[in-house]
Amino acid sequence: MTLAQTISAPLHRPWPRRWVAAAGFAVLAMAAVALWGSGYASRLYFDEANARGNNTLRLAVAVLRGHMERYESLPRVIADFDDIKAVVADPGNQGLVADVNAYLKQINTQFESSDIYVMGEDGTTIVASNYDSEAPFVGENFQYRPYFYDAIDGGEGRFFALGTTSFKRGYYFGAPVLVDGEFKGVVAVKVDVDSIEETWRGGDYLIVVTDPEGIIFMSSRADLLYNSMLPLTPDRLARTAETRRYANAELAELPFRETGDERHRLISIEREETASEYLVVSEAMPEADWTVSVMLDTASARAQALTTTIIALLAIALGTLAGAIYAQRRARLRERMHLQREAKEMLERRVTERTAELASLNIKLEEEVAERRATEQILRKTQSDLIQAGKLAALGQMSAALSHEFNQPLSAARNYADNALVLIERGRIEDASANVGRISGLIDRMNSISRHLRNFARKPNQKLTSVPLDLVIGDTVELLNWRIKSAGIELSLDIGDDHLVIVGGPVRLQQVLVNILTNAIDAAETGTDRRIALTARRLKDRAIVTVRDHGPGVAPGLAERIFDPFFSTKGVGKGLGLGLSISYNIIKDFGGELRVENHPEGGALFTIELQHVQLPAMAEPAQ
Repeated sequence: MTLAQTISAPLHRPWPRRWVAAAGFAVLAMAAVALWGSGYASRLYFDEANARGNNTLRLAVAVLRGHMERYESLPRVIADFDDIKAVVADPGNQGLVADVNAYLKQINTQFESSDIYVMGEDGTTIVASNYDSEAPFVGENFQYRPYFYDAIDGGEGRFFALGTTSFKRGYYFGAPVLVDGEFKGVVAVKVDVDSIEETWRGGDYLIVVTDPEGIIFMSSRADLLYNSMLPLTPDRLARTAETRRYANAELAELPFRETGDERHRLISIEREETASEYLVVSEAMPEADWTVSVMLDTASARAQALTTTIIALLAIALGTLAGAIYAQRRARLRERMHLQREAKEMLERRVTERTAELASLNIKLEEEVAERRATEQILRKTQSDLIQAGKLAALGQMSAALSHEFNQPLSAARNYADNALVLIERGRIEDASANVGRISGLIDRMNSISRHLRNFARKPNQKLTSVPLDLVIGDTVELLNWRIKSAGIELSLDIGDDHLVIVGGPVRLQQVLVNILTNAIDAAETGTDRRIALTARRLKDRAIVTVRDHGPGVAPGLAERIFDPFFSTKGVGKGLGLGLSISYNIIKDFGGELRVENHPEGGALFTIELQHVQLPAMAEPAQ
């Protein structure tokens, strides 16, 4: 017998008794849940549905009351107007009738009511807000409506009905018109209820409003309108017909059966071979003599109760099955623990071996990291040397023209000096002083050019700081002014009035601008249009500098290679092909971006995008 057989054999003996006990307990528990638990779950979910229905009911009643209270005092206010009293006292005055009709229409539009009209002592309508509609109330007699004769008795007329003229449902408010304390007419305001019904639709419930006779006159479902939830006895029909509450609408009894208990009122509506059961909660509105009811479909609550019962039965079955699985797992536990001990020992051996391997790999990795760090330092130094080489190459190209730039003021200074000696000998001291001043200006100009060359030639400090963009652009233009003049270039500057301050180094940024402007001058010299435009603008937190020439532009296929080191489209001896590559890396170091593209109207367009700072730093700018 194996070790596994030795472990599992004694565990199989007590299983039959445990299975019988577990099965008996499971059967009893499932029977108790099926008999008692389903009823309890149904009551629980009906209570939840009842609470939701009461919340909806309170909200619906509050909306109805708020809607009614908005118009409750409107008839009394209108009845106190002098024009209303005048028109009921003199209904034959057509000019006054026309004015009051227009006035009532204005008020009706302002308060968004359905209709406003005024009736005389006999109930005949004299003026109305709908006087110019297809079915006006003017001339109609409404003395049979309760809102009329209740107002005659000195009270407030209230009535819900289907209009006999417009055949639209509405709630009516009436108020008497008194002239010198005598009754002369009634002001009636009709309020539309369709807008309230619209807010009830789309929910998982029904809302119905019934009158004192039990007839549904408002509902979130249109097919329930004019159905009675009480038997339509002759007395009820007679009272409804007396006031012509529902005009020509056809009334019918709602086919339903009421069930439930003292806690829950349930009704089943039976129509066309289908029956729907609803949980009903109701609240009376005595001020309007209405009853508002919310009806919730019980299918969801019953489905939840059934689901809960099934889940409970499944839980019992799963619990029994879990117990059986647990017993079986206990039988195999010791065998598994034995296998785990062997696996653990094997794992420890493999961990020891892998630890030694990882230690060796770690040493090699440290050596490789040190080697890469040394390579990176060499690369940075090489990059710095390349930048300096590019500047020195640019200085070499400038040297011939700069010597002319220096010789010209030197020759002029010598002439001014010779003239000054002659003027002194002749006693013209003032003219001689003017010549000396001109000599001083020429010397200042040469000093300025020399200073820019020294700054451009020296190696920059790598620290980034706040740099005034306009000063760097001005120094760059002054440095290249000899080239611009000799090439006949028309350079236009547009740097705005924002005094842009960017993050970078002034000397390295000047090198970038020198490289780009030099390329633009070279491109402009190849054509007849020798205009170059340099602009600088702020865009949110970025400063955008663009340089556009009117030369041949960038050839197709070269835009992706133009920033590569040693790539040049110029002839032999006219450049190292490092200028744009160095410029690209400098702008990247500044956290910016350098792009080139062809302008739609011709020529190349270089765009420099740099980080803009609101206030320049107070520290000394880096070079």
